[in-house]
Amino acid sequence: MSETGTTAQRRRPRNRKSQILVAAAEAFSERGYHPVGIEDIAATVGISGPALYRHFPTKYSLFVDTVMRMTDSLVAATDPAVIDPVVVELEGPQARIDAVIGAIIATTIDNRRTGGLYRWEGRYLVGSDREYLRRALRTVHERVTAPLRQLRPDLSEADAALLATASISVVASITAHRSALSAKQIEESMLTAARSVLRTELPQQGNESPHRDSVPEHASKREELLHHSIRLFYLHGYHEVGLDDIGAAASITASSVYRYFPSKAELLEAALHRANDQLTDTLAGALEHSNSPVDAVRTFARLYTELTFRQGELVAVYFAEIGNLPADRRTTLRRIQRHNVDGWAQLLREARPNTSVVMSKFLIHAALGLVFDVGRTVRFERSDRTMARVQQTMTAVLLG
Repeated sequence: MSETGTTAQRRRPRNRKSQILVAAAEAFSERGYHPVGIEDIAATVGISGPALYRHFPTKYSLFVDTVMRMTDSLVAATDPAVIDPVVVELEGPQARIDAVIGAIIATTIDNRRTGGLYRWEGRYLVGSDREYLRRALRTVHERVTAPLRQLRPDLSEADAALLATASISVVASITAHRSALSAKQIEESMLTAARSVLRTELPQQGNESPHRDSVPEHASKREELLHHSIRLFYLHGYHEVGLDDIGAAASITASSVYRYFPSKAELLEAALHRANDQLTDTLAGALEHSNSPVDAVRTFARLYTELTFRQGELVAVYFAEIGNLPADRRTTLRRIQRHNVDGWAQLLREARPNTSVVMSKFLIHAALGLVFDVGRTVRFERSDRTMARVQQTMTAVLLG
C-alpha cells in the first residue's frame, strides 16, 4: 500500500468528537452515568481510552457536554427568534403554544435515544453545571407558561406551571421507550396529548395538608433497611450511598446489614421488585373497582397517581436506578415493566377502541411520565388536592 493510502487510513475523521458525544449519550441514557466507563464509550467508537481523552479530559466533562447538548437544542429550538416567524400569520397565544410544543417535539424526536438524559442523570451535575441546566430548563418551561397564561388568564401561576410541566413531560416521555411510530405520527399524537393537558380544568377543592410516610412502627429490621436504602438512593443516587450509610440510618453497623442483604445490589433489586409488584397491582385494582373500560382508565389514573405520590422515592429509584443492576437482573425487570405497560395499554384500547396497539403504548408512557415529573416538582407531597389535579392531567392524556 502506498504511503499516501496509509496516511489517509490513519487520519482521524473530522466528526470524531461528535461520534464520541453520541456514543456517550446513548450509553449514559441506557445504563446511567456511573456504570459507564470511558473504555466502554471508546470501544463503541472504535478508539482507545487514551485517544478519547484527547477530546475530553475526564468522564465528567464528557457527561456535561452530553447533557447540555440536548438542553441547548431545546433552548435554541424554542427561541422567540425561531418561533415568531411560525406564528406571524396565526397570531395569538394558542399559535405560540403550538409552535413551542411543536419545536420541543421535533427536537426530542431528533434526539430520542438520548433526549431523556437530563431527566434522570442531570442530578449528577455539580455547581455551575447544575445551575446552567436548571436555567435552561426553566427558560423552556417559561416559553410554554407565558402564552398559556395569556390563553387562560383564569389560571394561577402555580396552575399554569403545573400544566406546562405536564405538557413538556408528555413530549419527553418518548425518550423512555422504543415503541415505533413515524415521526409525523409522533408529532401529531404528542401535540394532541399536550393540548389536552394544557386545556385541563384542574380541581380546586380538597385537603391541602400533605400526608407523610415514615418507617412503620414494629417494622422488621429487613423492612427498615429497605426503607432507608430507598430514601438514600433517592436523595444521593445509588453510587453515592454505601452500606455503612444504610446501616447507620437503621442504627446498625455495615457488617450487620449483610445478615439481611448480601450486597447493596440486592437491596436495590428488592426495592425495584417491590415497585414492580405495586405497579402491577394498579391494573388489578382498576379492573376490580370499575364498571366500564372508561371508568377503569379513570380508576387506573387515580391508583397510579396515589401510588406515585405515596411511594415517590421508590418510584423515582425504580425509574432512575435500574441501570445499576447486573445485566441479567436488569433484563428480568425490564420484561416485567413491558408486561405492565402492555396490560395498561390493553385497558386503554378497551376504552378507546380506535387506538392502535403502538399508539396506546405511547399514551401510557406519556401519562406515567407526567405523574412522575409533576410529582418531582412538588416533592411528592400527598395532599388530596394536588393528587386530584395530577390525576386529572393524567386522565386528559389517556382519554383526550
